[in-house]
Amino acid sequence: MEEQDKKENEEYTGEIKGGLRPSMKLVIMGIVNKKPKSIEVTLSSKPEQQQEEEEADVGLQLKVNFTEKAVQRNARMGGKWGPAENTLSFFPFAPGEAFKMEIVCEHQQFRILVDGQPLCGFTHRLSQLASLTSLRVFGDLQLTKVA
Repeated sequence: MEEQDKKENEEYTGEIKGGLRPSMKLVIMGIVNKKPKSIEVTLSSKPEQQQEEEEADVGLQLKVNFTEKAVQRNARMGGKWGPAENTLSFFPFAPGEAFKMEIVCEHQQFRILVDGQPLCGFTHRLSQLASLTSLRVFGDLQLTKVA
């Protein structure tokens, strides 16, 4: 059983050509594993390698926690994480279910939608949106599309 779970945990790192800018939209489609713990989506200034010494700036980190039915948002600048934001109107993810997450970059904030429903917003803490050139998705899911 252990082996099966390992295969389902997918990791994707993609480049955002030219970096993020207002009116851009990122789409992540996937299927949540049957026994999920967490899914993480990170928009950062460079692909994070294994060594955490030189930490990239993170414009948005989205942590989906299935145990707590929470979606935590945060950002990291100059190696320091800011205060996390947790407020949610609903928890849209279910084990074994497909989902479509859209991250819309607006002038003031990121707007996050799941299956077409507005989930939450995250005000930009990083002024240099164009420096966000890396999208990383990992955790208890199978990705079907990243665009």
